[in-house]
Amino acid sequence: MKIEYLGHSAFLLTAKDGTRIVTDPYAGVGYPMPRVAAEYVVCSHAHGDHANVRGVAGVRDVVTEAGEYALGGFRVTGIPAWHDEVQGAKRGRSTVFLYEADGFCVCHMGDIGQPPTAALLEAIGAPDVLCIPVGGVYTVDAAGAAEYVRLIRPKIVVPMHYDLPGGTLGIAPPDAFIKLTREREQICLPAIELPCREAEGKTVLLEVKA
Repeated sequence: MKIEYLGHSAFLLTAKDGTRIVTDPYAGVGYPMPRVAAEYVVCSHAHGDHANVRGVAGVRDVVTEAGEYALGGFRVTGIPAWHDEVQGAKRGRSTVFLYEADGFCVCHMGDIGQPPTAALLEAIGAPDVLCIPVGGVYTVDAAGAAEYVRLIRPKIVVPMHYDLPGGTLGIAPPDAFIKLTREREQICLPAIELPCREAEGKTVLLEVKA
């Protein structure tokens, strides 16, 4: 499986059979999303910075709800979660999605805002890659994200939903999260192609796909 970063919380996931999924395509964050095509789009919730399906070309199907799905070479599982720390009273729900293909599992935490619970951690299990928001304001902050990393213990951590050049959401850069998880070496890569021994045990800041 190949993982490419499109900015904000959007990724292009490509299975070995060629199936492509875009997660949380965005608009309204201050910078444009790269041009991208995929057969499937999966949105963690309906906010405009996570559900710009029109920004993706060639889409056959869109997933927006928790449940289990077979999408080409991917098995996708959506886990209900909260967008805030008060069981959705501020911002409603945000789904955590597991993407399984080619013997690997990627967990995309969406706009997770709730603290960890035993039930949520059990449902997430032990993914190879954890994509987690670290910019705060609308999600868990750096400390909250670091706690998820400590409890889930993924092989590879990929920060997302943080301030990028041109961003207008007022969220934080990844610096505080990196400092809190400094036991993991931080590296930058253009993409991750699993298996990726270079990235194991590390926090990977992915370059935004051109």
